[in-house]
Amino acid sequence: MALIHSLEEEGNWLFKRRGQIPVVLFLLAIPAVYYSDYAIIYPPKARLIGMVAIAVSFLGAIVRAYTIGTTPKGTSGRNTEEQVAEVLNSTGIYSMVRHPLYLGNYLMWIGIVIFTLNAAFVIIVSLLYWIYYERIMFAEERFLEKKFGQQYLDWSLKAPAFIPALGKFVKPLVPFSMISVLRREYSGWLATVIGFVFVHLLQQYFTYNTFKISGEWFWALIVAVVITVVLRSLKHYTGLLKEEGRS
Repeated sequence: MALIHSLEEEGNWLFKRRGQIPVVLFLLAIPAVYYSDYAIIYPPKARLIGMVAIAVSFLGAIVRAYTIGTTPKGTSGRNTEEQVAEVLNSTGIYSMVRHPLYLGNYLMWIGIVIFTLNAAFVIIVSLLYWIYYERIMFAEERFLEKKFGQQYLDWSLKAPAFIPALGKFVKPLVPFSMISVLRREYSGWLATVIGFVFVHLLQQYFTYNTFKISGEWFWALIVAVVITVVLRSLKHYTGLLKEEGRS
């Protein structure tokens, strides 16, 4: 099999299993926290790094929210079995970067990784993420090239794959919709909060031999769970979060 076909096949296989990545990160976080020496990190420094970690994840959530909130139906879907695209979205955030959702995912996850205070873990996860998602992005772009031809090629020459070109922004075709964000992003927000709480509990256990959760993380988890339950209920049992022309 030619290398180009092999990479495409691998990318499509990984595409179907990308939702399992958070579970892998949770497992990798256990040895990462276990082998971290928190005794040598002064509390003010650790708190500052923790704030940076939360800010990075929050930035990732903003990137995903803006992407979801400004894309029309037929793009940026949650399809898991195969590549789907009814139109080629090249405006809004897609005018600056070709894979904004994966960029948002990386920022949300790497924020949790930074929270472990383990620099080696940050580097390892970043490399693993790139190896994994490079193949997925390759497969997606092969699909788009076959479907949209020259239109895709022209867009790919203007928009970088992963690092945004902020100066190339083009106004999106549809206005930002907070309803779309609320309908589609609540599970990701909850998973992020759970990730931070999980690392916090590991730090407490390996440092103080206790699973005690601090007040701020306890309430953050409660709020995230309540928001998720409310939004999920509104999505499945009411029409309040439904919109025409949106995925």
